[in-house]
Amino acid sequence: MKQSFKEMILAAAAAAHASGILPSADFCEVVLEEPKADSHGDLSTNMAMQMAKTQRMAPRKIAQALIDHLDDTRGIIARTEIAGPGFINFFIRPSAWHPVLSAIHTQDDQYGRVDLGKGMPIQIEFVSSNPTGPLHVGHGRGAAVGDSTANILRFCGFDVQKEYYINDSGRQIQTLGLSVYLRGRELLGHTVEFPDTCYQGAYIRDLAAELMERDGAALFEKDADEAIMPCARYAAGKITDGMRADLVDFGVTFDCWFSEQSLYDAGKVAADIRHFKDKGLIYEKDGAQWFKTSEFGDEKDRVVVRQNGQTTYFASDITYHKDKFERGFKKVIDVWGADHHGYIPRMKAAVEATGYRRDQFDVLLVQLVNLLRAGQPVAMSTRAGEFVTLADVVKEVGRDAARFIFLTRHYDSSLDFDLELAKQKTNDNPVYYVQYVHARISSIHRKAEADSMDVSGFTAADLAALETAEDVALIKALARYPEAVAMAGSFMEPHRITYYLMTLAAAFHTYYNRHRVLCEDDLKLTRARLYLITAVQKVIRNGLALLGVSAPDSM
Repeated sequence: MKQSFKEMILAAAAAAHASGILPSADFCEVVLEEPKADSHGDLSTNMAMQMAKTQRMAPRKIAQALIDHLDDTRGIIARTEIAGPGFINFFIRPSAWHPVLSAIHTQDDQYGRVDLGKGMPIQIEFVSSNPTGPLHVGHGRGAAVGDSTANILRFCGFDVQKEYYINDSGRQIQTLGLSVYLRGRELLGHTVEFPDTCYQGAYIRDLAAELMERDGAALFEKDADEAIMPCARYAAGKITDGMRADLVDFGVTFDCWFSEQSLYDAGKVAADIRHFKDKGLIYEKDGAQWFKTSEFGDEKDRVVVRQNGQTTYFASDITYHKDKFERGFKKVIDVWGADHHGYIPRMKAAVEATGYRRDQFDVLLVQLVNLLRAGQPVAMSTRAGEFVTLADVVKEVGRDAARFIFLTRHYDSSLDFDLELAKQKTNDNPVYYVQYVHARISSIHRKAEADSMDVSGFTAADLAALETAEDVALIKALARYPEAVAMAGSFMEPHRITYYLMTLAAAFHTYYNRHRVLCEDDLKLTRARLYLITAVQKVIRNGLALLGVSAPDSM
């Protein structure tokens, strides 16, 4: 609807210029808003005020010229008015909204699709938790953000690959191996000193016991230098398998699981260090090797090889992101925890130094989750290894509730997640509130069938019965879905879909409370209202699918 009005208004401006009323053919962009008050119409534009300087005319005169030259051949405008200093308010005929319903029924699960990407290959990497412990609720929010963003971008015409980067190299893997080794020594009755820097959770002891059961005790009787890496490889593999399973239970799968160690095994990190040395972008100072990220917008240069000859995480990250672009992706998106915000400038610098544009690399920073139970914080201690895992949350509240609630706020805002609220079957629970719309509409269809109501033979003429303010309000809500999808895709903000669905659910509940859908004495009205609410059901289902949430037929 908005696009039709934009074209109509621009055509009116051109006609007014051609007739000599508007002196300039330099027209500004048409911006249309939906007024908050119904008394101000269905759509409003301030275009006349925006053009006043260019046209050298009073805004209200420009507004009148635009109105006089509107070519409303379809008869969709009931009336127009000029308000205040020059706003043009449009009042749209109820029947003009009816094609929205036809579009939804015709396009079905494709309704709202917009081709923003035009097939552009992009990659989104998310979760990428170190294989040193189970996924926690923070990882869960990142998984929900990454997966739903990928769904939305794919729906918006991008060729999307989802990737998990396995950080299976470096000091944290050594620490994991040491942790398992020491717990295994304890199981054999040895007295060991377990450092605070080691991983503290009970899962470490379980891994040691499993490895001992598989291979025997001999490994844990060896010197630490000989035993740590076998312990680390076993533990990292088992933890990665567990994370895969937890993510599948959460409804998240990846197109690629990429190993950091594979970059070292293929010699790519060493080759890139030589390459950047040859380009003069890596230099030696104080026994270490530094990358000149300050030449590309970073606040200072960064170490890529330490004094002891060990490469830093930054070194492999440079190679990893270079590899992403070499695989043909035109845009690379990383989803990180908010505590990594300081890492963005150096990675942007690395991307530019590699020969790609800074705007080809985006980072979505996901803020913390505050886990509550009946309004009270859930006690957790990462240092002591005491935390609530993603698997715990999914088991308690279910996949749908977890995913939806993780997406109820912008990812850059902290989120309160109340476990008790997520289990309630009340309107206070946002996922229940939305899913219940889909289930209720299915129930209405079942009742119509059980009552043997003959609602077949629907024709477009039946839509004339949809003329109340509530009918129009609900159709207008449905008409906003394509814009919500486009905005969610353009800004990579999946919470826009969540917000939209909650708003649509509220509009439906209001409608349902005021109007009977099944009217035994008026089958024409019944057919029209069933057509309307079925459109609502389709859009609810489509939006939930983008979020990775199911649309149940009964609850």
